[in-house]
Amino acid sequence: MTERLLIKALSGGKNTKIITLNGKKITKMPSAIGKLPGLKTLALQNNLIPKVCPELCNLTQLTTLNLGNNLLEEVPEEMKYLISLKNLHLSGNRICRFAPGACDGLQNLILLNLNNNHLTQLPQEVSRLKSLTYMSINYNQLASIPRELCFLENLSELQLNYNQLICIPEEIKFLKKLQKLLLARNNIGVLPKELCNLKKLRILDIAGNIIQIFPSGFQDLKLREFYCEGNPLFLQWPEIAKQQENVWSLQEITSRFVINHLAENNPFLMDAMEWYPEIRSIISRRQTCAICGQYFITIWLECVQFVPPPKNWKISKNLQLVPVRVLVCSYKCFTQRDPNLFGIARV
Repeated sequence: MTERLLIKALSGGKNTKIITLNGKKITKMPSAIGKLPGLKTLALQNNLIPKVCPELCNLTQLTTLNLGNNLLEEVPEEMKYLISLKNLHLSGNRICRFAPGACDGLQNLILLNLNNNHLTQLPQEVSRLKSLTYMSINYNQLASIPRELCFLENLSELQLNYNQLICIPEEIKFLKKLQKLLLARNNIGVLPKELCNLKKLRILDIAGNIIQIFPSGFQDLKLREFYCEGNPLFLQWPEIAKQQENVWSLQEITSRFVINHLAENNPFLMDAMEWYPEIRSIISRRQTCAICGQYFITIWLECVQFVPPPKNWKISKNLQLVPVRVLVCSYKCFTQRDPNLFGIARV
């Protein structure tokens, strides 16, 4: 049956656009496909193929390749020759690595599905997938997200459910077009404050992690769906914070003065800063008080404010309040608020 389908495809020559050989128990990718340079779609899922054939390199017009549920152990180097490829399905294999250069020619790739594989890391070269819009790597063994992935400026959907992630890089703020982020069933303890910069984010799933509180500004996200069940979120009002050291250091006082005057475009300070890189380094670590809006460097209290989620969020059951991290720059700011709204964060 497989031979007849191949013979028929070959008889079409350059006019053959689609080959579908799903579930045929094929143990070797047919090298005859190299004689079909006009091929657009190649579907070989649910077979027993351990590696691709060298002739795959000839399919420079291929736009969709489905090798799901086979026996591949790597994303092969031959992929770099598929310069027209837009959809790549590799789920359900044994992939644990990317071959060197595999991403080089995939400038037009829009969708990448690597679900149900054995990946423990992603190569830095994923940053070369400039057109990538949908990326799904559920059910793998990823321990981290490379910062280079966060430079895929066209990424709209990122699925990383059921991995071993412990943190999210702060560079996630560069995914300006991200609308859907799925991180369920990992080991994430803290969400970076930069997540709140994702103005287009509409769906967020962090269920089954170890998150207790959310970063400041989290409640301002324009989410439509939010799932967080299975996290050890604060369920009771934390204890009121005790007063901490109230004497600012000279460095803190000076830094606040410089930062506030730079915000006013003080020409003298702006010129002087060019000669003092160590000062630029210090003030680059500034934080903003969530209450008074002023800048600070090191004097702060980390508190939790409980806010109701926006009414237009579709949320996990029984989520009535969202515990949000708030940085308060001084004890004075802290005591100006209702003490029943805040408590020291357990982090």
